[in-house]
Amino acid sequence: MTALVYLIPAALLLGLLGLGAFLWSLNSGQFDDLDSAPHRILFDDENEDEGPDDPTESD
Repeated sequence: MTALVYLIPAALLLGLLGLGAFLWSLNSGQFDDLDSAPHRILFDDENEDEGPDDPTESD
């Protein structure tokens, strides 16, 4: 029973930290645009014809 003296405040503190992190993410705009990220993978890159840089090529 004495362990509950330590566990209950620890659980409340972790819960408040999680709630604080969630509220911070809401206020900082983490959840503003949920639609463009999943659709961004479906579109081709605009600079497709340039190709990747060749590290073996010397200037």
